[in-house]
Amino acid sequence: MSELFFDDLTTVNYSSHLLAIVSNGNSIIAEMCRLSEMVPNVFKLNSKQDQLKYGELICDFSYFKNSDAFERKLEQNQQLTDLDQELKNNYIEILTRFFIGFESAHKYITDLNKFIEDLDDGVYIQQSIESVLDDEDGKQLLCEAIYIYGIILLTIDQKIEGQIRERLLVSFSRYSVQLTNTESKIEDICALFCSTGYTPQRRPVNYPQDYFNRIKPNAQYLNLIIGRLRTDDIYNQLSIYPQTDHRSTALANQAAMLYITLYFQPDILHNQNSIMREIIDKFFPDNFVISIYMGTVVNLIDAWDTFKAAKQALANTLEINNLKRICLNMQKMFDSSNESLKKILNENHLGDEEFVLKNCDKLMKLSKQSNVVLRWILLHAYPNTQIEQNGICPKRCKAVRELILNEFKYDPIATFNMLLCVSEFELQLKLHIKEILGKKEENWSKYRTETYQLLDELADVFSGNKPLSRLKRMKHLKNGLDNSHIKLKI
Repeated sequence: MSELFFDDLTTVNYSSHLLAIVSNGNSIIAEMCRLSEMVPNVFKLNSKQDQLKYGELICDFSYFKNSDAFERKLEQNQQLTDLDQELKNNYIEILTRFFIGFESAHKYITDLNKFIEDLDDGVYIQQSIESVLDDEDGKQLLCEAIYIYGIILLTIDQKIEGQIRERLLVSFSRYSVQLTNTESKIEDICALFCSTGYTPQRRPVNYPQDYFNRIKPNAQYLNLIIGRLRTDDIYNQLSIYPQTDHRSTALANQAAMLYITLYFQPDILHNQNSIMREIIDKFFPDNFVISIYMGTVVNLIDAWDTFKAAKQALANTLEINNLKRICLNMQKMFDSSNESLKKILNENHLGDEEFVLKNCDKLMKLSKQSNVVLRWILLHAYPNTQIEQNGICPKRCKAVRELILNEFKYDPIATFNMLLCVSEFELQLKLHIKEILGKKEENWSKYRTETYQLLDELADVFSGNKPLSRLKRMKHLKNGLDNSHIKLKI
């Protein structure tokens, strides 16, 4: 009994701790997205007026190399001192909020690494990384934890420019570090979030793998997570999407997590041909544009252009005949789904309770198929202007997209109309199923009463009291029907 108690207690402890880490990671992403819209214009130094007025006061990390000289210059110029005080009074609150956001992101990975160390050291009794991965919830949370860390880094780097981050951190360190006792943390935070050189128009060499490895997660943990993401169905989606054509949609979330996690082990992307071929065959046999988080879209042609093994494996998906076959299949699915949706909606079949109950499986299948084809065409047909304008891999991305548009015979109006049909179909189906479930108890009572009455009538018939032509008296059937009342009540 005591062993069972301690086993349950440690399971709750590790799962609640891990869940808190992952939940905190998602809140950090939301906060950094909000903050990215609140960067004060003076720290951007976009206008000549701001550059002339604040250029001597707002510095990047070069400040730390000559901080004493900077402060002496400030003391010798009363005008600069007054302007510096004005900056402090006006922006100290938002600077503090930015610093707390960066500090939280840094704490996220340190907390995650500490959790993995505790698992290895036996802090959670009878638990290890392997045993946690054997638990369904633990497996999902461990995979999400490293994925969220990668998303945090990308969100911060892509939404808050590196030079602006440096200016914000330097200004905070000058104005507030003495008040918040963060001297020991700020160096680590600056090391993690110093400029990577990334801009929408330019991607640095070895980006984002070098950025991801500034604070690298536990190596054993990474290997186990990548292995589990490669081979397992961690969200059990394949049972919901059993059809082969729906496989990439079923594993879409897992594919996004694997895409992010692979940057922590770039050797796989560069040199592990067999592993990358396995990943492509499982996750990307018919798709190469993926949503990695909340509408952030990545084109693998562009993202993996500098990774030899990944690029070579993806070439099988991008082979022209394969793309034509995919487009043909998707077009057939699009046409058949669109026709079925319009027929059901026009004839108002979803208002018929008997039709809904009888064809529930077919209706759900139609909904899944419609969403699969819509998701595919919206991702692969929509122009990613950022990729096509950044000069990294514009021609290949554009050529493949044009091939898809031509082969699929893409019509944006028809696609939009189908999107409206699917929305209306799912809304009506949901409302009618909800209505049917709401009347479940009422219908059960009604049908049970009717069944009692029919059984009583049959019992009377076989008792001989209510004679029917050509029907003999059968006492055993009368007794059986009388006893059925007891069974129904049970």
